[in-house]
Amino acid sequence: MTAVSDVRTTIGALRREVCGLHAELTRYQLVVWTAGNVSARVPGQDLLVIKPSGVSYDDLTPENMVVCDLEGRVVDGEHAPSSDTEAQAYVYRHLPHVGGVVHTHSTYATAWAARAEPVPCVLTMGADEFGGEIPVGPFAVIGDDSIGRGIVETLRDSRSPAVLMQNHGVFSIGKDARSAVKAAVMCEDVARTVHVARQLGQPVPIPQDRVDQLFDRYQNVYGQPG
Repeated sequence: MTAVSDVRTTIGALRREVCGLHAELTRYQLVVWTAGNVSARVPGQDLLVIKPSGVSYDDLTPENMVVCDLEGRVVDGEHAPSSDTEAQAYVYRHLPHVGGVVHTHSTYATAWAARAEPVPCVLTMGADEFGGEIPVGPFAVIGDDSIGRGIVETLRDSRSPAVLMQNHGVFSIGKDARSAVKAAVMCEDVARTVHVARQLGQPVPIPQDRVDQLFDRYQNVYGQPG
């Protein structure tokens, strides 16, 4: 198999994966209407695969996923890509370890973003998945790479795979698209539970040394070996 056909095969598989992962956003009620998206980096290539703009989740197919370069320009696809493409392309350019990016407007996490307030680390799940608080990124307008700059500035030195972009919503990253979707799901769950806890009283923070222990265990020991 030639290198070109290898790349085509990889892109075909990513189109199927990215398309399928959008069902997880609706399954966990992280999006409404056509909002939100999932993207994936094409390994070894300066390319990404992303959801088309304004297309109903019910109408998404592997074929209408859009392939773009890491400047956000369409390389292959009949639809315009998501309006978040330039932002996500910026993330891929500047965070080479990132293989997937997800954007949602999930209710509880976005409510924290509307207050420009980080979600504090008061749950073991928060320590496990985020290694501390879920941080807030700056307000930025959609349509260019401004949001991408804010995501990178906030997450470059953070253990968190999710950021609450002020007045906007959640962006999550991962080693691949599925990991980024997981981070988005966990972000909403933690945001919801901490919100409920605050209705009952003041949540108790977890000491930093315990946060570090929990994060290390979850990231390096939890799950099945190998």
